[in-house]
Amino acid sequence: MPYDYLEDIGTADIAFEATGRDLPELFTAAADATMNVMIDNLEAIEPRETRRIALKNDAIDMLLFDFLQELIYFKDADCLLLRIREVQIAEKEDAYSLNATAAGEPLDPARHHQRADVKAVTLHDFRVEKTDGEWKASVLLDI
Repeated sequence: MPYDYLEDIGTADIAFEATGRDLPELFTAAADATMNVMIDNLEAIEPRETRRIALKNDAIDMLLFDFLQELIYFKDADCLLLRIREVQIAEKEDAYSLNATAAGEPLDPARHHQRADVKAVTLHDFRVEKTDGEWKASVLLDI
């Protein structure tokens, strides 16, 4: 599993660390970890609807922050649970850009076993770093 949940963070927060060999793998793992906080059976999300996500930011950590916030927005605005199918990240002129394809379906309480309602990604101890050739992100979600 490319992410691990961290204990003893707080009662209204859930923290995780995601890892990846490259940035697309890291972003996909962080997206799955965020969605897995919301429902416990990710495999039950069927790819019935597709959404494209395009974002830009000067910092790679803030690009991940914006990306996860976008997934939470789809859940809140459209009751849509999404899994990432493809992520492309490019660095150009001191800025990062992301183009992603996500597929999923509306929340169905009969099939999607709900866990917690993620309200937002927080900036507390939020970080993205590359160490020993691997990317790692630390994320704290407000529930």
